[in-house]
Amino acid sequence: MAANKKIKAIQTELAQWENQQLANTLYHILAQQHFAGKLSATNVSSLCKEFKLTPNQLALQLLPIAACYATTPISSFNVGAVVQGLSGAFYFGANQEFCGVAMQQTIHAEQSAISHAWMNNEAAISSVTVNYTPCGHCRQFMNELNSAEQLYIHLPHAQNNRLHQYLPDAFGPKDLDIRECLFDPHNNQLQIDCEDPLPQRALLAANRSHAPYSHAYCGVALLLADETVIAGRYAENAAFNPSLPALQVALNHLRLSGYQDQDIMQVAMVEYPTEMQQKEMAEQLLNKINRKLTLQYFAAHKSEK
Repeated sequence: MAANKKIKAIQTELAQWENQQLANTLYHILAQQHFAGKLSATNVSSLCKEFKLTPNQLALQLLPIAACYATTPISSFNVGAVVQGLSGAFYFGANQEFCGVAMQQTIHAEQSAISHAWMNNEAAISSVTVNYTPCGHCRQFMNELNSAEQLYIHLPHAQNNRLHQYLPDAFGPKDLDIRECLFDPHNNQLQIDCEDPLPQRALLAANRSHAPYSHAYCGVALLLADETVIAGRYAENAAFNPSLPALQVALNHLRLSGYQDQDIMQVAMVEYPTEMQQKEMAEQLLNKINRKLTLQYFAAHKSEK
């Protein structure tokens, strides 16, 4: 039902576009990839060439489509975002809300798009395009990126501004002598005493997670009804509160990949035990999504190599 609602929202939005040829071409691309919310670098280049658009102009045009991926049962306020990866690909993002849990579990649209690009293994992002001015929470989240110094923020009313024009005198990783930023390659050298495929995928995500402040590395893997596995990695922030838990990253990736929460059959989490822990919060959220889901939890240890 949720998937059909999203498709209908996309159809409704595209029907209002002045350029129906562009609308039809975009719909065909999205339908071919089962409405996964992204465009390959080839698709971006082709659309820009065919319709005489710059990548920035195309991203601005796509914002209402990205907003169709929002899940907002609490606010009913949809925010859309599009980030461009270093590869040239576009990744959609939208705010994701969850009923029955604390508001802190919400995913902001900018976080959604950025983590979407991260989980698609982009090395960095060059720009964030969003339909509303980023809040302070998201500005701080973006300051964790390895491209923060060069990152462009594009808004419908203001383009080509750098992140630090919105976040002057910023506090970030360098203030804590951290040199490995979000999107940099990570290998946290964790192991678990289980060889099953799903926990191993969660382990891979934990080993690539970004947690330089707490070292509470964490990864999640979701097994879906069609046997697809979608993972999520913990994205920590110098200011702590804008950090994005591994389960939220996985659920966001799921929703932006054309799936819905009801497609989840099994969930595995791998976490390196420290003073911080994501297990209890993840169990609470999973219980609200589907009471039949049980978190398979694995405490990791450091590799001796």
